[in-house]
Amino acid sequence: MRKSLMLAACSAALALSACSKINDDDSGGAEITNTEYPEQVFWGDTHLHTDNSIDAFGFGNRLDTENALRFARGEEVTATKGAKAKLSRPLDFLVIADHSDAMGATKAIMEAPRFALLANKFLLRWHDMMNESDEGSLQVTAELIDGAAKNTLPKSLTDPEETRERTADLWEKHGETVDQYNEPGKFTAFMGFEYTSMPNGDNLHRVVMFRDSPEDMGDTIPFGALGSQNPEKLWAYMAAYEEKTGGKVLAIPHNSNVSNGRMFAMNKFDGSPIDAAYVKTRALREPIVEVTQIKGDSESHPFLSPNDEFASFGVTGWDKCNLSCTRDMPPESYGGSYVREALKRGLELTLSIGANPFKFGMIGSTDSHTSLATADENNFFGKHSANEANNQRRAHEPQNLGTREGRFGWHYLSSGYAAVWATSNTREAIFDAMMRREVYATTGPRMQVRFFGGFDFSADDTANLVKAGYAKGVPMGGDLQGGGGQPPKFLISALMDPESASLDRIQVIKGWVDASGQSQEKVYNVSWSDAETRKLGADGKLPAVPNTVDLTKGTWDNATGAPELATFWQDPDFDASQNAFYYVRVLEIPTPTWPVYDALKFSLTLPDDVIKIQQERAYSSPIWYTPKA
Repeated sequence: MRKSLMLAACSAALALSACSKINDDDSGGAEITNTEYPEQVFWGDTHLHTDNSIDAFGFGNRLDTENALRFARGEEVTATKGAKAKLSRPLDFLVIADHSDAMGATKAIMEAPRFALLANKFLLRWHDMMNESDEGSLQVTAELIDGAAKNTLPKSLTDPEETRERTADLWEKHGETVDQYNEPGKFTAFMGFEYTSMPNGDNLHRVVMFRDSPEDMGDTIPFGALGSQNPEKLWAYMAAYEEKTGGKVLAIPHNSNVSNGRMFAMNKFDGSPIDAAYVKTRALREPIVEVTQIKGDSESHPFLSPNDEFASFGVTGWDKCNLSCTRDMPPESYGGSYVREALKRGLELTLSIGANPFKFGMIGSTDSHTSLATADENNFFGKHSANEANNQRRAHEPQNLGTREGRFGWHYLSSGYAAVWATSNTREAIFDAMMRREVYATTGPRMQVRFFGGFDFSADDTANLVKAGYAKGVPMGGDLQGGGGQPPKFLISALMDPESASLDRIQVIKGWVDASGQSQEKVYNVSWSDAETRKLGADGKLPAVPNTVDLTKGTWDNATGAPELATFWQDPDFDASQNAFYYVRVLEIPTPTWPVYDALKFSLTLPDDVIKIQQERAYSSPIWYTPKA
């Protein structure tokens, strides 16, 4: 009966577009319709922590895997601190990415009988502190983060052999729950974990995400950074997994903004120069990067892009010191910390080595440690459970990761989500879309963004943008080569999120390598609202869109801006001999930040330095142009 219904649905869809076949889906046994090309964008979070993460439990999180999945599917749950929590719209997929190191350790320490820890004064102290008060548990977590940064944690937490049994038990139970909630065609639950490399507090974290079911993964367990902080060891683990199981796995770097220049460094972990083997392996293992999340935005920085008037989004508080604030970060290190600069470095390496290790697509995700995958400003549950929605002082109090102070609650963003153009809502289709980089990032709003490149487009193609895009070009994440000297042309569209703000503008960010071998960048405004009254200046910049935010109500006026923007654009500065990339940035009109909603809810007066108004945005994956060999 179900198959008959699916066939009928496919027949109806064929009349409209490209529904072409019915496949047996490996992940759940259900029969799923895959469209000929991606017609639907699927929304998800690839970076969520539950009470199995060593720090999340220490921060106070008491929500497990099942609660996290129920929340992501749109069900109401009770947050750790007692508030009811629910998304206004369900997500389509979720990757729970608990820290692989010492998985479940803080929970085990807190719940252990005290007499069992008498021989270990270190763990006994933490046991007593965690059971004594929330403040004691937070102090334990700060010491944990410091210890991980300084490599001073006790062997009982760091020895992979001593933690293997606990990790294997938790991983098996976790997999059973993930499979229970995976419903092909409706909601996709992935297996994954976070590899938390943090040498001296410099963030080299990766989310690791599997295409396969827990059953197909066999006896695989997560790989920990306490075994090796060198990401090349993680890539070797991934290769061994694929060889052993026939499965697929990818890694997603995140929070490059607090890496102290090391995430996209021009040398290897051990300081030796990047070589062709390194480039090939990294490009294979890391097809996408997480560009925005709670701990700031990593697209760009004003120091690197002084001519970009929108380069400062989400950098406040995060550009001063590394993750644990154990080391200050000088501006000279920013080049290895921000994604746009990495894309430019990738072009330079293409010319010097012949391949590009930084050829990645862009997604956003939350990195929430509350088990709640929300990126909505008016539904923000904080970085961790001590700062959930009922904490009245969370916006303006210090909020640090480690024992050294330097950051405040309002520095944290309510960001972001991953948008995936896939042929169906299944593990296979979504994972494969990530591998081909047909993805984009948003800071929370679910705006729909399309971006195609080709040599044969015309302005008339905007009338049938998607069909023309796939028929005559490549989508975001793709490659263009040659072109006979003619410039690449682009079809771009953006549709506002009906639950968020209207659109200010679409921009194209171009990077290229000039004749001297130096990488360059330029931002083009290519489509904008109120075009009759807003004209480009001689410098290519636009007058700002009106700010309609009412801080006394937390509202704005969508009569300003546009519900939809679409355009045909051709690079006016094209040089056929220069390698280049192009990606799209879409800006909403100004809206309130989450501290404003807290201030209204609790009748607070926010300090003047708190950012109260912002322009949320989306970042597409790039399209790369390569001259004909």
